[in-house]
Amino acid sequence: MNADKELLNKHRYFLKDSIRKTINFAYTDQNQGIMPPPIEKPCSTDKTRIKLPKIDWSEKYNLKLTEAMVKRESRRLYSQEPLSLEELSFLLWATQGVRFIDGINAFRTVPSAGCRHALETYIAVFNIEDVNPGIYRYLPLSHELIFEFEEDNLEEKVIKATMGQNFSGKGALTFIWSAIPYRMEWRYGLASYKEIALDAGHVAQNLYIACEAINAGTCAIAAYDQEYLDNLLKLDGEDEFAIYIAPVGKKD
Repeated sequence: MNADKELLNKHRYFLKDSIRKTINFAYTDQNQGIMPPPIEKPCSTDKTRIKLPKIDWSEKYNLKLTEAMVKRESRRLYSQEPLSLEELSFLLWATQGVRFIDGINAFRTVPSAGCRHALETYIAVFNIEDVNPGIYRYLPLSHELIFEFEEDNLEEKVIKATMGQNFSGKGALTFIWSAIPYRMEWRYGLASYKEIALDAGHVAQNLYIACEAINAGTCAIAAYDQEYLDNLLKLDGEDEFAIYIAPVGKKD
């Protein structure tokens, strides 16, 4: 039991901000004059892109915020109704959309420590109108989807990646957020990692609220097979790796 207690205390340290007192921030890459990493993961110009509709979302989806907050819950049962491309566009904008850019900073619809936004958004598409199934990545700077690749038996593989949680592959799509830690490390060094986890929580909460506006549901998932999911997304697992998952489907 004593050994377990020591291990628990060691891992609890992650939730504290004590590490900030030990860091000389003069030596972070930012303060050493090193250029920041790109605010969006580069992509090949020969891949297929889908321009997402962008409208006045406040006019289209005007559900009261308090009503959305009251109705919000984790939903694991979804109908077979597809999501429209417009609804997908809204969810992507709500979770990582760019409001404006100022120098090296892209101010988005969710907060991020130091405006570093270390997350990338992948989606496993199963049932979206006018979008072929497969793995896509969101490009927030241009509000586009880029088609990454097809994958046989994608629903089953997403379920396997979430250790058999069947609902993860039963919606219209599944969000999978990855982290590119250096975006945060560039500014905060060893103090970056709790910040990245907090940022992921901000994104998922926006997804929950946005889903209520389109009569859809979601359930965030933090238990998954790290190595299997990274391999599924073709990530290196070191400089970029999966960090959070959330299937989305119309309410059953």
